[in-house]
Amino acid sequence: MPERSPRLHPGAWWLWALGLGTAATRTTNPLLLALLVAASGYVVATHRSSAPWARSYAAFAKLAVAVLCVRLAFTVLLGSPIPGTHVLFTLPELPLPHWAQGIRLGGEVTAEALLFSGYNGLKLAALLICVGAANALSSPARLLKSLPGALYEAGVAVVVALTFAPHLIADVRRLRAARRLRGRPDRGVRGLLQVGLPVLEGALERSVALAAAMDARGFGRTAEVPARVRRTTAALTLGGLLGVCAGTYGLLTAEGGTYGLPVLLAGAAAALAGLRLGGRRSPRTRYRPAPWGVRAWLVAGSGAAVAALLTLAAAREPDALNPGVVPLAAPALPLWPAASVLLALLPAFVVPQESRERA
Repeated sequence: MPERSPRLHPGAWWLWALGLGTAATRTTNPLLLALLVAASGYVVATHRSSAPWARSYAAFAKLAVAVLCVRLAFTVLLGSPIPGTHVLFTLPELPLPHWAQGIRLGGEVTAEALLFSGYNGLKLAALLICVGAANALSSPARLLKSLPGALYEAGVAVVVALTFAPHLIADVRRLRAARRLRGRPDRGVRGLLQVGLPVLEGALERSVALAAAMDARGFGRTAEVPARVRRTTAALTLGGLLGVCAGTYGLLTAEGGTYGLPVLLAGAAAALAGLRLGGRRSPRTRYRPAPWGVRAWLVAGSGAAVAALLTLAAAREPDALNPGVVPLAAPALPLWPAASVLLALLPAFVVPQESRERA
């Protein structure tokens, strides 16, 4: 029997999705954003498994649509600073006191204002869909097991939370079905109390059993590390996180475009070095560790390439990637940024079907 090819590292899928999300933040062109969403959706459709966590993509897509609708609704109700001449309809305007100057409720709703809000809402929606693609393609438990030793305790806490939530939902459904079969009420305050107490009791029993199992396996043990190494680890981690925050802020602002990327890379390198040193305090072994091979590099690199090329395009062709709405005109599709987005489809061809996550 031939040996099954190893599964793709879950971090590769997350780096790919975060690269697409970064690319989505660099443009408000609806055509490019639609290409990003279509590329991520195609990869999810061809490479997700039948596991329960793989169904989260639809939930993120619904959340993205809800965010877009809320953004448009706020524009209709509260207005927009974008001037416009194409009035679609007029709502009754409520008078506000003098201290609320600059805010209005109702009034004219223009096509320019709706289009501007739709562009920005679609950018946030595309970012949410890209994050949903990562959740649908990689197992959260496998991702947390791949964390550095310094984040071991935090990873275990998140894994426990993700494991207990489905159990609570299953217990509620089971108890409500049992009460309905016995002809007892399962709704209202009385039904909630009579269902909630057994669910709480079961959760406490599982918590005690899990604590005993973790204690028997030596959870929480730490190794002796010199004080100098601990201070260096803290300085690298804190300085690296501050550098990542400053670099991210620089990338998101027009004034910090020159220093944003170098500060971000330096901060990420310092934070990774700090996490690697901090892992010495938590010696542990991994069962069936996920390998980081050539396919993982290609998947992660395709997302990074899309982010880098869209960032470059935003600097060289700002009007094409952020089309204006005054005067009102249809957005054009820039060719080489659109071709760059197509690089996001690379995982659909380099990751074989045997390497997909399985339930």
